[in-house]
Amino acid sequence: MTAELEARRTDRPHPTVPAPTGARAALLGRGARILLTHACARCGVSLSSTGDPAPAGPAIVLHDPDAVARRIGTSRLIGFGEAYVAGEWDSPDLAGTLTALAGRMPRLVPRWLQALRPLAAVRRPRTELGTPDHVQDNVSHHYDLSNELFARFLDETLTYSSALFSAAELPDGAPGVTRAPAVAEVPRSALPDAQAAKIDRLLDAAGVGPGTRVLEVGTGWGELCLRAARRGAEVRSGTLSVEQRDLAMQRVAEAGLSHAVRIDLLDYRDVFGEYDAVVSVEMIEAVGAAHWDEYFAALARLLAPGGRIAVQAITMPHDRMLATLRTYTWIQKYVFPGGMLPSTEAISAAAGRAGLTVQARHRFGAHYAETLRLWRERFLDDPDSLPPPADSTAFQRLWEFYLAYSEAGFRSGYLDVQQVVLGAQVRR
Repeated sequence: MTAELEARRTDRPHPTVPAPTGARAALLGRGARILLTHACARCGVSLSSTGDPAPAGPAIVLHDPDAVARRIGTSRLIGFGEAYVAGEWDSPDLAGTLTALAGRMPRLVPRWLQALRPLAAVRRPRTELGTPDHVQDNVSHHYDLSNELFARFLDETLTYSSALFSAAELPDGAPGVTRAPAVAEVPRSALPDAQAAKIDRLLDAAGVGPGTRVLEVGTGWGELCLRAARRGAEVRSGTLSVEQRDLAMQRVAEAGLSHAVRIDLLDYRDVFGEYDAVVSVEMIEAVGAAHWDEYFAALARLLAPGGRIAVQAITMPHDRMLATLRTYTWIQKYVFPGGMLPSTEAISAAAGRAGLTVQARHRFGAHYAETLRLWRERFLDDPDSLPPPADSTAFQRLWEFYLAYSEAGFRSGYLDVQQVVLGAQVRR
């Protein structure tokens, strides 16, 4: 199975799509220009053109207004992102501008147009579904770009998920639900310790200690494996990224922990055995909504009696999740093919169908916004020295937009991140 997966590894290009032309694009563009003007006005975002006085606060500066309008009219928000990558618009504060827009996202489009959304939605390609036939390509598209690239903007832990900058936990309405306090702007030097705190909290929640049999679903670059093994646990981890697997194994060997850690190149559906603790950090987002039941069924099957599952997941409100289930987004097209963010309700329902129950949840979305800000700043520190494929202007603008777009989702409250603890349902 490993040889087969390695042979299917792909390196997809990041396309720069030309702006659409023709009478239809021009007609749609006229309507899109009206909607863009309306949206910016409602969100307090100034809209100007090249050569106008420098705007203050959230702002969009159009370098090619016609091209931007035609892209939005033809491809909606995908076109908005493509226009940024193409250099057709800029912002003096990209994350702040996208935050202002994201904060009012559900109300930006007039109600009468919202009713037409199912007719206008861009459909997801079948090749990006989370089936065993396609999931390897989806993972390789992002995670097999280059270990050197990720090392340039992550901290030394090589942890590519939200950090946790505060150990404080505040009650959040329901029993077993807590939230982290808001966090002010933090220095870059705080990131490694905050990543360690996030991992340690997850391992504590799963009850990981000496002799614990741990399964990690989604390896990343191995930091969780290392920290679990240092507690005396026996760790097995699975990933579909060749680049990640190779570097994670190297890090484990360099730490002298190869006797305690096994890392395999395989799909979560192909894991067998019984584990006292199952952990998975921001991997469910790549599973796809059609496979959430399968994902939780696999975790439940692998859990030993009395064991615990600890999952870190990016979530969105349930109504917004339902609205995006059948649509295709810029992030899915260019960054995470096959990706889909669950809601808290979707996680609870899918887990319940697998015989699992949610025991605790901890929310810390504001901490993800800070994590993303630090990543984006590091990515932009010295763009001229970025390794291939990040040595092109289009790639750099694509990733700048991706990181700012994601930060905006968390700053606005449109997105959240949670650590969720699950156990087997008690039979009465």
